[in-house]
Amino acid sequence: MDGVAAAAQSLLFSQVHFVIVQSPSISLSDAEALSTSLVANGAEQHSSPSPNGIVPLDGITHIISATSDFREYDAATDALKSVVKPEWVTASVAKGRLANPRSYSPDPRLFFSGLVLCCADIPEGDKDAIMGGVLATGGLYSSSVTKMVTHIVALTVEHDKCQTVLKKDLKCKIVLPHWFDDCLRIGKRLEEDPYMLPNPEVLRTKPGDPIVETKRVDMQGASSAQPSELPRVLDSHRSGTRRLDVLKGKKVMLCSDLNIGSHLRGTVEELIGNGGGAVTNSIHSADVLICHYRESSEYRIASRAKKEVGNLAWFYYLITHNSWISPTKRLLYYPVSERGLPGFDKFRISLSNYNGEARVYLENLAVAAGGAFTKTMKEDNTHLITAHQYSEKCDAAREWNINMVNHLWLEESYAKWHIQTLSNPRYTYFPPRTNLGEVVGQTPIDKQAAEKHFYPPGTVEESEGNETSRLNAMTLQQHDQASGPQENNQAPPSSADFVPYRTHTAGVTPKASRSSKASGPVRTPATTRIIVDGKENETPSTTSSRGAKDRAAAKLHDQAADIALYEKEKKRVGGVIFGGRRQASEDAISNASRKRSNSKDEGSFPDQDGREKKRTKTNKLPPPSMRLLLTGYKGWANTGKKEAEDKSRLRDLGVLVTQDPMHCTHVASPGIVRTKKFVCALARAPMVLSTDFVDDCLAKNEWRDPDDYILNDPAGEARMHFRLSEAISRAKSHRGQLLRGMPLYCTETVKGGFDVYKAIVEANGGRCLLYKARAGSIASSRVGGRDDEPDSMETDEPEYVYLITGNTPAEMALWPKFRQMVQGIGKQARVVQTDWLLDSAIRQQLHWDEVYEYREDGASNDQ
Repeated sequence: MDGVAAAAQSLLFSQVHFVIVQSPSISLSDAEALSTSLVANGAEQHSSPSPNGIVPLDGITHIISATSDFREYDAATDALKSVVKPEWVTASVAKGRLANPRSYSPDPRLFFSGLVLCCADIPEGDKDAIMGGVLATGGLYSSSVTKMVTHIVALTVEHDKCQTVLKKDLKCKIVLPHWFDDCLRIGKRLEEDPYMLPNPEVLRTKPGDPIVETKRVDMQGASSAQPSELPRVLDSHRSGTRRLDVLKGKKVMLCSDLNIGSHLRGTVEELIGNGGGAVTNSIHSADVLICHYRESSEYRIASRAKKEVGNLAWFYYLITHNSWISPTKRLLYYPVSERGLPGFDKFRISLSNYNGEARVYLENLAVAAGGAFTKTMKEDNTHLITAHQYSEKCDAAREWNINMVNHLWLEESYAKWHIQTLSNPRYTYFPPRTNLGEVVGQTPIDKQAAEKHFYPPGTVEESEGNETSRLNAMTLQQHDQASGPQENNQAPPSSADFVPYRTHTAGVTPKASRSSKASGPVRTPATTRIIVDGKENETPSTTSSRGAKDRAAAKLHDQAADIALYEKEKKRVGGVIFGGRRQASEDAISNASRKRSNSKDEGSFPDQDGREKKRTKTNKLPPPSMRLLLTGYKGWANTGKKEAEDKSRLRDLGVLVTQDPMHCTHVASPGIVRTKKFVCALARAPMVLSTDFVDDCLAKNEWRDPDDYILNDPAGEARMHFRLSEAISRAKSHRGQLLRGMPLYCTETVKGGFDVYKAIVEANGGRCLLYKARAGSIASSRVGGRDDEPDSMETDEPEYVYLITGNTPAEMALWPKFRQMVQGIGKQARVVQTDWLLDSAIRQQLHWDEVYEYREDGASNDQ
């Protein structure tokens, strides 16, 4: 007998007690095959729910489900149950040990779940960063190519790992590292096609080439919170050919704010009844509430009681597909706010590059948030939401200085019920060859935000009955707003569905509970120091508070076992590895993205060969003594491997090579050059060195004194008519604000590119706008100044408005319109060459000479 028990314990799934949730992705035959495999390896199966039944949580350790769309998902994760995809079973059997459940979680926040990554010819620093980002978002890493690998990240297909995949015709995608970078930046899993080797679209196309539009079939029915059409399947339900059992055993309440007719209401009630459900008018007995607004008392009661709350669009989905989906999965499946998101009414929003149901969804979402949506965009619009950067509206937005963001800003502002800052790079990033319409609608409702703003925890319960419910709703609203003492002089009628009020009457003292006697004498709670109009010195009732404490204590006692289990899990090496509502992936994604960007600069990370081994304590590098920007350096030309190694050696010496001119402390250059990096960096007054500093540090493998390598380029200074030391001194006094408040415009086809001159202007505190001769494109000339601005930054009247341009025919055609518009606002126009901006930025002095200005015939004044 002992031998039999030992053999059972040695089986792979001997500690697994599971239940399988059927869905369209897991058919009955698939469920039977999974069950057979699990039981054969020692697992114990509990009673499986029907496709739309209740999932039992008592006594189980694992829930096998392809999706998180089942009623008990949140309760399961809170109870630390492992919810895994069917692939977890296959992977565990293949490995001969239980796979990490987090890597096979159906949680939509772990968007790399199911991905197995292998790196080829990638630098160690980037490889480590990509690996960390994938692991943080649910994926796995493999050091070698196996049948389990789904993606290989490489720069070319020449590597042995890539050749193995091609020769053996493995089902594995070979992608550029750009794909991981863009996925982590956006926080969603993007399509791999534009990034796939050997001929990736992101490298062979030009900016502005048409991007393929994305059609979202799965958005059908989720684009409006108040559907205008009835589901077509209602006819089949009426005729009895389909049976609606998605709400079997549930009591459903249809709220009065749905504004549906009596005929439709009767049809819906009949469908629910025929499917084994029931319709109720009592919110306290209901399991599911269908309502439209979040401000109703029924919504607050149901939400606080953790009942399912959705709107009519969500209900139509249930009866159309006869399949369960959480109402919080789609933003417009959840009740909307009657008042809108605070502050959103100031926004005028337009859309570009979204199509079909995704466009309709975003239009309705903007309105639901309280904003104004406009099909055409004008200069009074505040935001343009676009799927990529190439369209006529995008060009106009740049010219009119309209905020251009992707749909994530709108979705997450609505989901979190707080206007998100535009400085978050996730909202202003657009992958080069991806239409972001493919990831529309993947943002769920933030339940914690909804609770905070619409149904914060309270102690007052509401009963049935018209008048009593109205009075209690008023009391609840006062409690929610913390408006002062409440008055409870009459207890409402009792009901079997809820615990009635316990109130004080004159001259009667309520009996203290045993717990109250044990803890000490009863004290009257202090009233808040808020005076209600017309009443003062009001004594609030305290019985509701005591009743709430008793109920909370009883609930805490019931949860003691779960709390003890959670505390035990916290002591596990590595912490709690699954379960619970995690702060999730946004923090992990941002950390992984930050780590990847840092790896590009530092390039020094420990090797990881993928084998399991004992962790060793690594020595972290101290903060760098120098952040060095290199420009014009020829030592690393076409030597990517040598460059990575040299950067790592320099980092060991305390020199961090960076590409960001805004955060460098030193610049190394062979001479004075007019490159974008050099000119932008001068605005931060760095120490300018010769590139000999880098060569000597590498040659001698030791730190060299930067003072011995100050750049000395008399020929360059003579050519540009300035002294570098004086320019750096002026830059220190300007503190990056040389062009503060100056309105500068630039043509799109200017030599060097608009982005280059925009970067130079913004590095010096100015604003550079794209000019295309559109009406109303001239902005105000100055922003509010600072008290500590140097006198040299002040501009004398009349103010000038500059247009940085070349003298091509297309650009010359814009000049008359520019001069006319500038004169119309009482200022003077200056159409100038790019040399004016470059010379001013290098000298750190607003240097003017008529030779910089173009005449009307296109010639400069020095000709």
